[in-house]
Amino acid sequence: MPAKFFLMTDSPCDFTQQMVEEAQIGCLHFSYTEANDPNGLSGEDDLFQQRDPHEFYEAIRKGACPMTSQPSQLEFERAFRAAAERDTPTVYLCFSSGISGCYEGARTALARLEEEAGGKLPISIVDLKLGSTAQYLFMVEAIRQRDKGLTAEEMVLWAKEARYFVQTIFMVDDLAALHRGGRVPKSVAVIGGALDVKPLLTFDLDGALSVVGISRGRKKGLKKLASFYEKNRNMDLFSNVVAIGNADCERDAERLSDIIHKSEDSAVTMVSTIGPTIGCHVGPGMVSCCFWGADRRKSASVSDQISQNVRGN
Repeated sequence: MPAKFFLMTDSPCDFTQQMVEEAQIGCLHFSYTEANDPNGLSGEDDLFQQRDPHEFYEAIRKGACPMTSQPSQLEFERAFRAAAERDTPTVYLCFSSGISGCYEGARTALARLEEEAGGKLPISIVDLKLGSTAQYLFMVEAIRQRDKGLTAEEMVLWAKEARYFVQTIFMVDDLAALHRGGRVPKSVAVIGGALDVKPLLTFDLDGALSVVGISRGRKKGLKKLASFYEKNRNMDLFSNVVAIGNADCERDAERLSDIIHKSEDSAVTMVSTIGPTIGCHVGPGMVSCCFWGADRRKSASVSDQISQNVRGN
């Protein structure tokens, strides 16, 4: 069935270039650079086409501290001009506004083009409030829904609702890189480093990072990731499909997959590599576990639920 719209996302989805091409979707690219060292680690998040993942993360292990940049206004405009020339509408499923200005940047570029055109263009932008492995899981299903025949309008409605059914937990070695990038407060990073623990994080309802636990050691951490899956899966929502991401720690991803399969033999695991955009902020050693589950809005605190209603989400 021919697609009824053109689907786009961005490089924090952690797809491979082959997946992008086979799914026939568009992909906007972030970039990364080591501002204080012109010869340092820098480049485009091209889904690891030009740089091997191990090479990238090994550079960070040796002290590289690259920072990331969202697509420029020129890049947004080029992508949206091309989209406007298509015979079908476009839906852009965008990296979380809770940890990036990408969503606002895309909206600004689109508004400028619509002002230039003198009217609304057939382009919709949805803030996924997710990123990395969670975005990977989401995009795999979004592509399936597109191929089942959803229209652009239906995809926008589906995405705005479905984003709250993605359950996410991930473990990082430390919080220093996340603090350096402004993703977590200094107080949280200092405490994590002082206690020598492995922090466990998730995306909150606004798409920002939230610390949900700690683990003393990676083995115990992997067990906690698997336990999170066991407690929060919902088989009615095909949550036997589990996306496992890793930042140059494939053996840990394999161990997590084995633990999950021991508790749920029908589980289907998809292993992905954490790309440069997220990798710059989490460093090597991140392991993530993402799957479809219950509506996260229902488990939010009363104050968070009120906040969501106020924002119209």
